[in-house]
Amino acid sequence: MALAASLDRRETTLRDRAARIDWSLPLLVLVIACFGFAVLFSAAEGRAAPSARPQAIRFAVFAAFMLGIALVDLRFWLRWAYAFYGAALALLVAVEAAGVVGGGAQRWIALGPVALQPSEVMKIALTLALARYFHRLGADEAGRLRALLPPLALAAAPAALVLRQPDLGTTAMLVLGALAVMFAAGVRWWKFAVAFAAAGAAAPLVWSQLHAYQRRRVLTFLDPETDPLGAGYHILQSKIALGSGGLFGKGFLEGTQTHLSFLPERHTDFVFAVLAEELGLAGAGGLLLLYMAVFACGFAIALRASSQFGRLLAVGVVTTLFLYVFINVAMVTGLIPVVGVPLPLISYGGTAMLTAMSAVGFLLCVQVHRDLAIGRGAGWPE
Repeated sequence: MALAASLDRRETTLRDRAARIDWSLPLLVLVIACFGFAVLFSAAEGRAAPSARPQAIRFAVFAAFMLGIALVDLRFWLRWAYAFYGAALALLVAVEAAGVVGGGAQRWIALGPVALQPSEVMKIALTLALARYFHRLGADEAGRLRALLPPLALAAAPAALVLRQPDLGTTAMLVLGALAVMFAAGVRWWKFAVAFAAAGAAAPLVWSQLHAYQRRRVLTFLDPETDPLGAGYHILQSKIALGSGGLFGKGFLEGTQTHLSFLPERHTDFVFAVLAEELGLAGAGGLLLLYMAVFACGFAIALRASSQFGRLLAVGVVTTLFLYVFINVAMVTGLIPVVGVPLPLISYGGTAMLTAMSAVGFLLCVQVHRDLAIGRGAGWPE
């Protein structure tokens, strides 16, 4: 009888959590993913294989994973945040020792038939760890200089490992995501100004440590015409695709840059150019509006959260989603140098989709538990 009553209470709790989910956010995610399926179908010359069908299957699996994250008690993620961070850091070290090389970089680790990119997992794990640290610290102490040393170490360790792979885009996302959580936790703006000034002073040293291809990307960004068939080829073809799409595009399956194979990496990094060429400014702008709606939902969830952990977690994951979109679109349009950052839910790839869906799952978890007040010394169970 006692066991049955306990199970019934657990089921009721799960039903209550499911009833509190605001389905507008998952609906937005579904619409964005459908954009992705259509673009990948077009990029593969009107075939579901090899990218659109696997992407749809992954989305279905990760959607269930997303809902699972949303229904877990928020205090569980608080308790195990450091453990997840440690596991992600161990995977990054494993990549350094025995990672799989692809595209000239050592970024993946083979887990049976699956190739996992631990740097993607670290984006969420780092946010969890920083949210827990500043939650336990309290907003009144977060601005003290001595209190910033542990979170800076938490961010610096994975950033250094990812930079060695090398993956400059993901390194930037880790650092900027960590800074967003610190700012939301109450770190004063002048400390960020000092940090950015120090980074500017260290720019010559950073430049000297960049790989040759990374320096070529920066120089090509400044003047793509200097190497139109080499380092500047990607961005020049992307700009041609973007411009030729016009207002309403050339039509679905009618993109010449895509289907004549001028546009490189059309399934992954430059998938936004495929969409803009075929659907035009209207289609590309519509997709960006959908992303903006997701960001607005995420920041609204953060503002309504009763706990510091929930608020910082929501800020961190929505910032990660924003950085994905901003860096990819800025790269494709020539606003920043080319870096390997996918467009979430659109670009083909399993680990990136797992990260994006996990981020949405944590947003939903914070939304479901928005009225849960967690004390600074709270454990599990409370």
